[in-house]
Amino acid sequence: MTGALPSPLPEVSWRRGFRRRMLGWFARNAQDLPWRRNRDPYAVWLSEIMLQQTQVATVVDYFNRFIKVFPDVRRLAAAEEEQVLRLWEGLGYYRRARQLHQAAKIVADQYGGVFPRDAERLRSLPGVGRYTTGAILSIAFDRPEPILEANTVRVFSRLLGYSDDPHAAAGQALLWSMAQAILPRKQSGQLNQALMELGREVCKPRNPQCEVCPVLMLCRAFRENLQAIIPRPKRKQNIEAVREAAVVIRRRGRVLLRKRQEAERWSGLWDFPRFPLPEVPAEKINRAIADEVRRLTGIRITLGPKLTTLRHGVTRFRITLDCYAAKYLSSARTPSADRQQKWFRPEELQDIPLSRTGRKLAEQL
Repeated sequence: MTGALPSPLPEVSWRRGFRRRMLGWFARNAQDLPWRRNRDPYAVWLSEIMLQQTQVATVVDYFNRFIKVFPDVRRLAAAEEEQVLRLWEGLGYYRRARQLHQAAKIVADQYGGVFPRDAERLRSLPGVGRYTTGAILSIAFDRPEPILEANTVRVFSRLLGYSDDPHAAAGQALLWSMAQAILPRKQSGQLNQALMELGREVCKPRNPQCEVCPVLMLCRAFRENLQAIIPRPKRKQNIEAVREAAVVIRRRGRVLLRKRQEAERWSGLWDFPRFPLPEVPAEKINRAIADEVRRLTGIRITLGPKLTTLRHGVTRFRITLDCYAAKYLSSARTPSADRQQKWFRPEELQDIPLSRTGRKLAEQL
């Protein structure tokens, strides 16, 4: 079967039936989520940013904590970035949190704390793309704006029987057209939420629960038994194994942390001095690590024992992190101006944003 359809988009009667079934199903089955309890555009925006590449079950607790500390966009705009990152810690993709903070400042300063209802102005905010714009306008303001994200890509691909690459230009054009064509004049936000929920709870990537799908008889993939191969999966990324070292340097009851820089992973978060493990013979590793610490921080150390080894994944990297203790000896006279590093008491680490491995290491201190 090819991805081309004799009539790419369903006819009007199909769309009417689809809307009726989906809205009825959602009215009976919608999850009780904290950001659905009103149509506050701030809550809609916050939840949609958090939900990017993150499961709903994970987001609920983060959303509740976040909204308690920052109940409106002005409070968020007035916060320190470190406070925002600390509350975000563990959600990953920290660029989202920094852009969220930047966007809040723009809404507070330029729009008086009121989210614009204009699509172009919304899309100009940091971290707000076409999908997030559609979500805010449809859910908060009931505007007939389409959305397309991982769940709805899958739902639309199966409904249309589209077996070509849904992420290629042609696939994206078709699916965005579908997302627009099915919207009603009213209740667009309800329908968009219903579509996302259908993708999460019923039309799953593997073993979709077709027997409980409200639009089963409208689905071309089901009729032709193609659910297992539609949509076409993304190409798998090549996974790169990386080995790094982190060093816990102690001085007078404090430990040294440095703030991750713009070009580094976890930019804006604090972390123990960390770097790729030098590729040297085993008998020279201690000296090589000490040299790397001096290059990175301007501090001379005596390396102590290995404390632990942590393993974690970041995008296409699988990282093995060897963590060492170290004793402070002395500091360089003229540390580099771009270094942002500070000595902390161990109990102070609870209040600052750390990388996930930094937090695990801090908890062992």
